[in-house]
Amino acid sequence: MVLIRLKRLGSTRKPFYRVVVTDSRNRKAGAYLDLLGIYDPKPKNDVLKIEKDKLEGWLKKGAQMTPKVKALVRRLKDETAGGGDRKAAGGQA
Repeated sequence: MVLIRLKRLGSTRKPFYRVVVTDSRNRKAGAYLDLLGIYDPKPKNDVLKIEKDKLEGWLKKGAQMTPKVKALVRRLKDETAGGGDRKAAGGQA
């Protein structure tokens, strides 16, 4: 099965993630098929960028998202629909 999941990078206590497409049998830090975006969860520069066209293409091919990636995609859709204000979209600031 093909999964869309987060690949952790960064150093201790400074996580940084890539949103990647990979085979479910690969390790989380292993090789991936395609890079879809980035996620930086640090509070000051909470960065989330995902290429929507690539994401939709992989979903049409049958790839499954992990629960965390589903939540991030939902948050990204809420931010774009709500004008980018996380408080208005129901998120925490």
